[in-house]
Amino acid sequence: MKKTVAIIFGGESSEYEVSCVSAANVAENLDKNLYDAILVGITKDGKWWIFHGTTDEMRNHVWNQHRELLSPAVLSPCKAHHGLIEFNGEDGTFKIIPVDVIFPVLHGKNGEDGTMQGLLELSGVPYVGCNTCSSAVSMDKAITKTVCASANIPVVPFITATIGCDKDALIAESEAKYGYPVFVKPANAGSSVGITKAKNQEELRSGIELAFANDAKLLIEPNTIGREIEVAVCGNQKPFASVCGEIVPNSDFYDFETKYISDAADCLAPAPLDEKTAELIRNLAVKVYTALGCSGLSRVDFFLTENGPMLNEINTIPGFTPISMYPKLMDCIGIGYSELITKLLCLAEGIE
Repeated sequence: MKKTVAIIFGGESSEYEVSCVSAANVAENLDKNLYDAILVGITKDGKWWIFHGTTDEMRNHVWNQHRELLSPAVLSPCKAHHGLIEFNGEDGTFKIIPVDVIFPVLHGKNGEDGTMQGLLELSGVPYVGCNTCSSAVSMDKAITKTVCASANIPVVPFITATIGCDKDALIAESEAKYGYPVFVKPANAGSSVGITKAKNQEELRSGIELAFANDAKLLIEPNTIGREIEVAVCGNQKPFASVCGEIVPNSDFYDFETKYISDAADCLAPAPLDEKTAELIRNLAVKVYTALGCSGLSRVDFFLTENGPMLNEINTIPGFTPISMYPKLMDCIGIGYSELITKLLCLAEGIE
């Protein structure tokens, strides 16, 4: 008997467009012999709809422009419902749609930061990915690095500040510790949104403003010279790592445009590394995953410097677009796209 999986996409996030493309790919590669899909889209202003259209409309970001393809719905926080509530807008009636498992293909704020996971926990429906606590901790780059440093995992140095801070004092501290260039990052944003590479004081000041426009907390990090290595990790109690991949930005740094618009970066899978270095990074990725209490899936990103690997960040709901590294790296170890989705759904239900 087939199970029903709700694929949630969109959301109130700067990564809304990436989510729509990722979810379209997940829906297309879902094993139709095992699962029936319900597509649940969240608009940029937070409205929930069951979407009855095509994945092309999702990929082109026009899914919510045809009212006849939309049904207003919400995920019920009541465990007795164990699914969605679909509303009939004309007469005020509603119906319960039971759901067996949920795949939240949501990136960034309100998607992988623990907020959605809290609702999913209340619903009682099993879901793909990390739990509420792990999602929140992993989303905050400063907390991530603090936890990992306490587990003796090498991390890129940083200083942090919150909105309303003395910006002159922050700039002075950054200059004294790191000089230039430095990277300014929102603490809670993904896909390189809101990141600035500052080469002088003027750029640092504007970078601070940009970071605070995206989050109430930021990090400033020194320019770390090294290769950008990524590892896909999967599992619950027995997590395992993929091969290492390498990002060659072919730009000043791996920003949002390089990732999703210009497609200028080279993504090498597997990365050209000697066996000893690759094994070291793979083991570190699993150690990061475990230290942060992750489950289901995550992509762990490192800089490989002359002094060894250093943790850059972790993504608990990595991209599933055609150019995304997570599915590419899993494919390198023999887990194809459709099989990967099935595995993640099984992990959500506690099947290791």
